[in-house]
Amino acid sequence: MSLQEFIPTPKFDEYKETFKDFFELTRREDGVLLAKAHTLGGPVQLSVQNHRALGQFLKTVGADPENELLIITGSGDEFMMDSDPTGFELEAADNEYWAYEYAYKDGRTNVSSMVNDLEIPTIGIFNGSGFHSEILLMCDITLMSETARIYDLHLGISSVPGDGIHSAFIELLGVKRAAYALLTGESFDAETALDYGLVNEILPQDELIARAYKLADHIMSQHRTVRRLSTQIVRRPWKKRIVDDLDGGFGIQMFGHLAKGAAVHSREHIASSGDYVRQGRKNSFD
Repeated sequence: MSLQEFIPTPKFDEYKETFKDFFELTRREDGVLLAKAHTLGGPVQLSVQNHRALGQFLKTVGADPENELLIITGSGDEFMMDSDPTGFELEAADNEYWAYEYAYKDGRTNVSSMVNDLEIPTIGIFNGSGFHSEILLMCDITLMSETARIYDLHLGISSVPGDGIHSAFIELLGVKRAAYALLTGESFDAETALDYGLVNEILPQDELIARAYKLADHIMSQHRTVRRLSTQIVRRPWKKRIVDDLDGGFGIQMFGHLAKGAAVHSREHIASSGDYVRQGRKNSFD
């Protein structure tokens, strides 16, 4: 017998409670985990707190060997179109500190954890329109509601689009399409997102989770080791993309924040930036 014991791994019943204010978690007996991000039971309203919780959650899921596949989505009719009314008071009070803690450190953790800390297959679901779409775009398989729209809000709130969405857009769209989307705030409807290769399937909103489970059943029919090793093959482009430009993108974005001398994540900025998306328009200036 070894002179030392294994450190206990996370237990589902414990972290289900820990993360209950951020994710509604359901896990089948076979280890397929469904995570529905939420704020008070509805669509996510971005805040310093839930921004940090995402990375903590992904690392916890990855550390639990009883998880075999992750399905991640939002709640309600939108994925993420708003911010918590007081969710960025910390940033406003001390922008220099939180530019690193919230935006640089937590932001990098969120994106890199999707690729590096999860060795299980992932399925992302756009239940509705929203920003911070990189979290779902970087899943192995991505489904999208036929009424949803994908967009990046950064330039619209006077921020540099360097927090991981640039990595996702450039990787999936190519340089020219990504540049247009990041510099104009272009919103992609479901048909365009499918045509451009941002997502794999589009479905009615009420059929998305059932379809994800069907895909999960197919993947789960294979040997555990084969499933897990296969993720290392399909994620190789993402790993390279993250090494090449994630930290640099975040660094440039943070320099922009600090050079301006003001926080940019106010609710007024974020909510107004998505008005044209809710209206079904392609760009804010059209």
